[in-house]
Amino acid sequence: MAIVSAMLGRPLAGRFAVVVRRRDGRPVVIENEPHLRDGTPMPTLYWLVDPALHAAVSRLEGEGGVHRFEEQVDEEELTRAHEEYARRRDEAVVRGDLVAPRGGVAGTRRGVKCLHAHLANYLAGATDPVGRRVASDLAAVGVMVDDLVREGPRD
Repeated sequence: MAIVSAMLGRPLAGRFAVVVRRRDGRPVVIENEPHLRDGTPMPTLYWLVDPALHAAVSRLEGEGGVHRFEEQVDEEELTRAHEEYARRRDEAVVRGDLVAPRGGVAGTRRGVKCLHAHLANYLAGATDPVGRRVASDLAAVGVMVDDLVREGPRD
């Protein structure tokens, strides 16, 4: 918890598990529980916590990447990614008595909202066309995305 909190620069408000690491053990992607400790819905299931990847993706977003990637991917494939994300998050809900989080990747139902969330989803093993393209663009400029280890399924 301390390492992930330090990477984010703040304590986390909910439970999580590390689902992708660098080969040296550093966390890259966490899976959030669908509700924060106070019961607030948490729509972002997979969160990119690796500082180097986060900075590289922020540069892509700053260069208009959200709109560019949205235009480049097949809309039906993107819709399937959002639906699969929502299904995975719904399966992870522990507190059925609370308001459920909604939306797909990064809480949106359509289009692209956050390249960080799409890359995290892809790195966690999902078929995410935006995340796949982000990973490809990062690799093309020498940002390490191939030294990662996916953890087993979360209990």
